Amino acid sequence: MLFYTIVLPLGLLLLFFTFFIVKQQSAAVVERFGKFVNVRQSGLQLKIPLIDNVAGRLSLRIQQLDVVVETKTKDDVFVKLKVSVQFKVIKEKVYDAFYKLDNPADQITSFIFDVVRAEVPKLILDDVFLKKDDIAIAVKSELQEAMTEYGFQIIKTLVTDIDPDAQVKESMNRINASEREKVAAQFEGEAQKILIVEKAKAEAESKRLQGQGIADQRREIARGLEDSVKVLNGVDINSQEASALIVVTQHYDTLQSVGAEANSNLILMPNSPQAGSEMLNNMVASFTASNQIGEEMKKARMEQKDKESK
Repeated sequence: MLFYTIVLPLGLLLLFFTFFIVKQQSAAVVERFGKFVNVRQSGLQLKIPLIDNVAGRLSLRIQQLDVVVETKTKDDVFVKLKVSVQFKVIKEKVYDAFYKLDNPADQITSFIFDVVRAEVPKLILDDVFLKKDDIAIAVKSELQEAMTEYGFQIIKTLVTDIDPDAQVKESMNRINASEREKVAAQFEGEAQKILIVEKAKAEAESKRLQGQGIADQRREIARGLEDSVKVLNGVDINSQEASALIVVTQHYDTLQSVGAEANSNLILMPNSPQAGSEMLNNMVASFTASNQIGEEMKKARMEQKDKESK
Protein backbone atom coordinates (compact mmCIF):
# COMPACT_ATOMS: atom_id res chain seq x y z
CA MET A 1 0.00 0.00 0.00
CA LEU A 2 2.91 2.34 0.75
CA PHE A 3 4.31 1.72 -2.74
CA TYR A 4 1.06 2.55 -4.49
CA THR A 5 0.16 5.53 -2.34
CA ILE A 6 3.54 7.25 -1.96
CA VAL A 7 6.38 5.76 -4.03
CA LEU A 8 4.56 5.34 -7.32
CA PRO A 9 2.96 8.82 -7.39
CA LEU A 10 6.26 10.34 -6.35
CA GLY A 11 8.06 8.47 -9.12
CA LEU A 12 5.56 9.62 -11.70
CA LEU A 13 5.86 13.19 -10.47
CA LEU A 14 9.65 13.08 -10.71
CA LEU A 15 9.38 11.58 -14.19
CA PHE A 16 7.02 14.36 -15.20
CA PHE A 17 9.52 17.00 -14.07
CA THR A 18 12.43 15.17 -15.75
CA PHE A 19 11.22 15.32 -19.35
CA PHE A 20 10.11 18.38 -21.29
CA ILE A 21 9.47 19.19 -24.92
CA VAL A 22 10.84 22.08 -26.95
CA LYS A 23 8.79 22.94 -30.04
CA GLN A 24 10.17 23.37 -33.53
CA GLN A 25 11.78 26.78 -34.28
CA SER A 26 12.08 27.62 -30.61
CA ALA A 27 14.68 27.34 -27.84
CA ALA A 28 14.45 26.77 -24.06
CA VAL A 29 16.76 28.28 -21.45
CA VAL A 30 17.54 25.93 -18.54
CA GLU A 31 18.70 27.23 -15.15
CA ARG A 32 19.93 25.38 -12.08
CA PHE A 33 19.15 27.09 -8.80
CA GLY A 34 18.77 30.34 -10.73
CA LYS A 35 22.02 30.02 -12.66
CA PHE A 36 22.17 29.54 -16.43
CA VAL A 37 23.01 25.97 -17.43
CA ASN A 38 22.41 25.63 -21.16
CA VAL A 39 20.07 26.21 -24.12
CA ARG A 40 17.97 23.32 -25.34
CA GLN A 41 16.78 23.08 -28.94
CA SER A 42 13.62 21.46 -30.35
CA GLY A 43 12.74 17.92 -29.36
CA LEU A 44 12.40 15.81 -26.18
CA GLN A 45 14.80 17.05 -23.48
CA LEU A 46 15.91 15.95 -19.98
CA LYS A 47 16.62 17.93 -16.85
CA ILE A 48 17.21 17.18 -13.20
CA PRO A 49 13.83 17.39 -11.51
CA LEU A 50 13.41 19.93 -8.75
CA ILE A 51 16.96 21.19 -9.45
CA ASP A 52 16.91 22.30 -13.05
CA ASN A 53 14.26 24.70 -14.23
CA VAL A 54 13.14 25.94 -17.67
CA ALA A 55 13.57 29.67 -17.15
CA GLY A 56 12.01 30.67 -20.46
CA ARG A 57 11.43 29.91 -24.10
CA LEU A 58 12.27 32.02 -27.17
CA SER A 59 10.82 31.75 -30.63
CA LEU A 60 13.37 31.47 -33.45
CA ARG A 61 10.80 32.47 -36.09
CA ILE A 62 10.81 35.79 -37.91
CA GLN A 63 8.74 38.33 -36.01
CA GLN A 64 7.38 41.70 -37.10
CA LEU A 65 7.05 44.87 -35.11
CA ASP A 66 5.02 47.85 -36.44
CA VAL A 67 5.94 51.26 -35.08
CA VAL A 68 4.18 54.57 -35.89
CA VAL A 69 6.43 57.61 -35.59
CA GLU A 70 5.17 61.20 -35.77
CA THR A 71 7.75 63.77 -36.79
CA LYS A 72 8.18 67.02 -38.72
CA THR A 73 9.67 67.47 -42.20
CA LYS A 74 12.06 70.16 -43.39
CA ASP A 75 9.14 72.25 -44.73
CA ASP A 76 7.39 72.15 -41.32
CA VAL A 77 4.78 69.51 -42.14
CA PHE A 78 3.84 67.00 -39.47
CA VAL A 79 3.74 63.48 -40.80
CA LYS A 80 3.22 59.99 -39.38
CA LEU A 81 5.42 57.16 -40.66
CA LYS A 82 4.61 53.52 -40.08
CA VAL A 83 7.82 51.48 -39.93
CA SER A 84 7.64 47.69 -40.02
CA VAL A 85 10.69 45.77 -38.74
CA GLN A 86 11.13 42.05 -39.31
CA PHE A 87 13.60 40.43 -36.92
CA LYS A 88 14.46 37.11 -35.32
CA VAL A 89 16.59 35.66 -32.51
CA ILE A 90 19.98 34.40 -33.66
CA LYS A 91 20.13 30.70 -32.87
CA GLU A 92 23.69 30.88 -31.56
CA LYS A 93 22.89 33.92 -29.38
CA VAL A 94 19.84 32.78 -27.44
CA TYR A 95 21.63 33.54 -24.18
CA ASP A 96 22.17 37.21 -25.17
CA ALA A 97 18.63 37.59 -26.43
CA PHE A 98 17.18 36.16 -23.21
CA TYR A 99 19.37 37.81 -20.59
CA LYS A 100 20.59 41.11 -22.07
CA LEU A 101 17.23 42.61 -23.01
CA ASP A 102 14.16 42.67 -20.82
CA ASN A 103 11.85 43.88 -23.63
CA PRO A 104 13.30 43.70 -27.18
CA ALA A 105 10.23 45.40 -28.73
CA ASP A 106 10.72 48.52 -26.61
CA GLN A 107 14.41 48.62 -27.49
CA ILE A 108 13.71 48.33 -31.23
CA THR A 109 10.99 50.98 -30.98
CA SER A 110 13.40 53.40 -29.33
CA PHE A 111 15.96 52.97 -32.10
CA ILE A 112 13.29 53.45 -34.78
CA PHE A 113 12.11 56.71 -33.18
CA ASP A 114 15.69 57.95 -32.94
CA VAL A 115 16.59 57.22 -36.57
CA VAL A 116 13.32 58.42 -38.13
CA ARG A 117 13.33 61.69 -36.20
CA ALA A 118 16.93 62.24 -37.29
CA GLU A 119 16.37 61.51 -41.01
CA VAL A 120 12.92 62.92 -41.85
CA PRO A 121 13.56 66.52 -40.69
CA LYS A 122 16.29 66.68 -43.38
CA LEU A 123 13.72 66.15 -46.15
CA ILE A 124 10.76 68.07 -47.50
CA LEU A 125 7.43 66.27 -47.66
CA ASP A 126 7.69 65.29 -51.33
CA ASP A 127 11.16 63.83 -50.75
CA VAL A 128 9.86 61.78 -47.83
CA PHE A 129 7.61 59.92 -50.26
CA LEU A 130 10.40 59.58 -52.82
CA LYS A 131 13.12 58.52 -50.38
CA LYS A 132 11.17 56.26 -48.03
CA ASP A 133 13.46 53.38 -49.02
CA ASP A 134 16.48 55.42 -47.91
CA ILE A 135 14.80 55.98 -44.55
CA ALA A 136 14.14 52.25 -44.24
CA ILE A 137 17.79 51.46 -45.07
CA ALA A 138 18.98 53.94 -42.44
CA VAL A 139 16.71 52.37 -39.82
CA LYS A 140 17.89 48.86 -40.67
CA SER A 141 21.56 49.86 -40.57
CA GLU A 142 21.18 51.43 -37.13
CA LEU A 143 19.12 48.55 -35.75
CA GLN A 144 21.40 45.87 -37.15
CA GLU A 145 24.44 47.42 -35.53
CA ALA A 146 22.73 47.80 -32.17
CA MET A 147 20.61 44.65 -31.95
CA THR A 148 23.26 42.14 -33.05
CA GLU A 149 24.94 42.66 -29.70
CA TYR A 150 21.72 41.56 -28.01
CA GLY A 151 21.31 38.42 -30.11
CA PHE A 152 18.80 39.70 -32.66
CA GLN A 153 19.10 39.80 -36.44
CA ILE A 154 17.23 42.48 -38.42
CA ILE A 155 15.83 40.80 -41.54
CA LYS A 156 13.96 43.66 -43.23
CA THR A 157 12.86 47.20 -42.49
CA LEU A 158 10.02 48.82 -44.45
CA VAL A 159 8.31 52.21 -44.39
CA THR A 160 4.82 50.93 -45.10
CA ASP A 161 2.78 54.14 -44.68
CA ILE A 162 3.30 57.89 -44.82
CA ASP A 163 0.39 59.87 -43.45
CA PRO A 164 0.67 63.70 -43.51
CA ASP A 165 -1.66 66.00 -41.61
CA ALA A 166 -5.25 66.04 -42.90
CA GLN A 167 -5.05 69.66 -44.08
CA VAL A 168 -1.82 68.94 -45.93
CA LYS A 169 -3.39 65.95 -47.67
CA GLU A 170 -6.35 68.08 -48.70
CA SER A 171 -4.00 70.72 -50.12
CA MET A 172 -2.02 68.06 -51.97
CA ASN A 173 -5.22 66.67 -53.43
CA ARG A 174 -6.24 70.13 -54.63
CA ILE A 175 -2.82 70.66 -56.21
CA ASN A 176 -3.03 67.28 -57.88
CA ALA A 177 -6.53 68.01 -59.15
CA SER A 178 -5.39 71.38 -60.52
CA GLU A 179 -2.47 69.76 -62.31
CA ARG A 180 -4.75 67.15 -63.84
CA GLU A 181 -7.19 69.85 -64.98
CA LYS A 182 -4.26 71.73 -66.52
CA VAL A 183 -3.11 68.64 -68.39
CA ALA A 184 -6.68 67.94 -69.50
CA ALA A 185 -6.99 71.51 -70.80
CA GLN A 186 -3.73 71.14 -72.70
CA PHE A 187 -4.91 67.92 -74.30
CA GLU A 188 -8.26 69.51 -75.13
CA GLY A 189 -6.47 72.48 -76.71
CA GLU A 190 -4.31 70.15 -78.78
CA ALA A 191 -7.42 68.27 -79.88
CA GLN A 192 -9.13 71.53 -80.93
CA LYS A 193 -5.98 72.55 -82.78
CA ILE A 194 -5.92 69.25 -84.65
CA LEU A 195 -9.62 69.63 -85.52
CA ILE A 196 -9.06 73.15 -86.86
CA VAL A 197 -6.05 72.06 -88.92
CA GLU A 198 -7.86 69.04 -90.32
CA LYS A 199 -10.92 71.16 -91.09
CA ALA A 200 -8.72 73.70 -92.91
CA LYS A 201 -7.06 70.89 -94.87
CA ALA A 202 -10.48 69.50 -95.80
CA GLU A 203 -11.70 72.93 -96.92
CA ALA A 204 -8.52 73.47 -98.95
CA GLU A 205 -8.95 70.09 -100.60
CA SER A 206 -12.61 70.90 -101.26
CA LYS A 207 -11.67 74.23 -102.86
CA ARG A 208 -9.00 72.55 -104.94
CA LEU A 209 -11.43 69.94 -106.20
CA GLN A 210 -14.09 72.61 -106.79
CA GLY A 211 -11.63 74.68 -108.80
CA GLN A 212 -10.57 71.62 -110.74
CA GLY A 213 -14.24 70.89 -111.47
CA ILE A 214 -14.86 74.46 -112.67
CA ALA A 215 -11.75 74.29 -114.86
CA ASP A 216 -12.89 70.98 -116.34
CA GLN A 217 -16.37 72.45 -116.91
CA ARG A 218 -14.99 75.48 -118.72
CA ARG A 219 -12.70 73.27 -120.74
CA GLU A 220 -15.61 71.15 -121.87
CA ILE A 221 -17.65 74.28 -122.67
CA ALA A 222 -14.78 75.57 -124.79
CA ARG A 223 -14.57 72.26 -126.59
CA GLY A 224 -18.33 72.34 -127.19
CA LEU A 225 -18.10 75.86 -128.60
CA GLU A 226 -15.23 74.80 -130.81
CA ASP A 227 -17.25 71.86 -132.13
CA SER A 228 -20.24 74.15 -132.70
CA VAL A 229 -18.14 76.59 -134.70
CA LYS A 230 -16.76 73.74 -136.82
CA VAL A 231 -20.30 72.48 -137.56
CA LEU A 232 -21.47 75.99 -138.56
CA ASN A 233 -18.41 76.45 -140.73
CA GLY A 234 -19.46 73.30 -142.53
CA VAL A 235 -22.70 74.98 -143.67
CA ASP A 236 -20.95 78.09 -145.11
CA ILE A 237 -21.18 80.25 -141.95
CA ASN A 238 -17.91 81.99 -141.17
CA SER A 239 -16.32 82.06 -137.70
CA GLN A 240 -17.52 85.58 -136.80
CA GLU A 241 -21.14 84.83 -137.65
CA ALA A 242 -20.96 81.46 -135.92
CA SER A 243 -19.59 83.04 -132.73
CA ALA A 244 -22.31 85.72 -132.74
CA LEU A 245 -24.97 83.09 -133.31
CA ILE A 246 -23.69 80.97 -130.41
CA VAL A 247 -23.65 83.99 -128.09
CA VAL A 248 -27.21 84.94 -129.00
CA THR A 249 -28.34 81.33 -128.54
CA GLN A 250 -26.70 81.15 -125.10
CA HIS A 251 -28.33 84.48 -124.23
CA TYR A 252 -31.81 83.16 -124.90
CA ASP A 253 -31.03 79.83 -123.24
CA THR A 254 -30.07 81.78 -120.13
CA LEU A 255 -33.31 83.75 -120.22
CA GLN A 256 -35.26 80.51 -120.56
CA SER A 257 -33.42 78.92 -117.61
CA VAL A 258 -34.07 81.93 -115.40
CA GLY A 259 -37.74 82.03 -116.38
CA ALA A 260 -38.15 78.31 -115.62
CA GLU A 261 -37.43 78.80 -111.91
CA ALA A 262 -40.58 78.91 -109.74
CA ASN A 263 -39.44 81.68 -107.36
CA SER A 264 -37.55 83.89 -109.82
CA ASN A 265 -38.63 87.18 -111.35
CA LEU A 266 -37.65 87.88 -114.95
CA ILE A 267 -37.83 91.43 -116.33
CA LEU A 268 -37.56 91.86 -120.11
CA MET A 269 -36.75 95.34 -121.31
CA PRO A 270 -38.91 96.40 -124.28
CA ASN A 271 -37.11 96.68 -127.65
CA SER A 272 -37.93 96.44 -131.32
CA PRO A 273 -36.85 93.83 -133.86
CA GLN A 274 -34.67 96.53 -135.34
CA ALA A 275 -32.96 96.96 -131.94
CA GLY A 276 -32.45 93.20 -131.78
CA SER A 277 -30.98 93.20 -135.24
CA GLU A 278 -28.69 96.07 -134.33
CA MET A 279 -27.60 94.19 -131.20
CA LEU A 280 -26.81 91.13 -133.30
CA ASN A 281 -24.88 93.27 -135.79
CA ASN A 282 -22.98 94.89 -132.91
CA MET A 283 -22.09 91.47 -131.50
CA VAL A 284 -20.92 90.29 -134.92
CA ALA A 285 -18.84 93.46 -135.32
CA SER A 286 -17.32 93.01 -131.86
CA PHE A 287 -16.36 89.41 -132.56
CA THR A 288 -14.97 90.40 -135.95
CA ALA A 289 -12.81 93.10 -134.37
CA SER A 290 -11.65 90.69 -131.68
CA ASN A 291 -10.67 88.11 -134.31
CA GLN A 292 -8.81 90.72 -136.35
CA ILE A 293 -6.90 91.88 -133.28
CA GLY A 294 -6.08 88.25 -132.46
CA GLU A 295 -4.87 87.57 -136.01
CA GLU A 296 -2.68 90.70 -135.97
CA MET A 297 -1.16 89.71 -132.60
CA LYS A 298 -0.54 86.21 -133.90
CA LYS A 299 1.09 87.60 -137.06
CA ALA A 300 3.27 89.93 -134.97
CA ARG A 301 4.47 87.02 -132.84
CA MET A 302 5.32 84.99 -135.92
CA GLU A 303 7.34 87.88 -137.40
CA GLN A 304 9.17 88.30 -134.09
CA LYS A 305 10.08 84.62 -134.02
CA ASP A 306 11.35 84.83 -137.65
CA LYS A 307 13.60 87.78 -136.75
CA GLU A 308 14.97 85.95 -133.72
CA SER A 309 15.66 82.84 -135.79
CA LYS A 310 17.60 84.91 -138.40
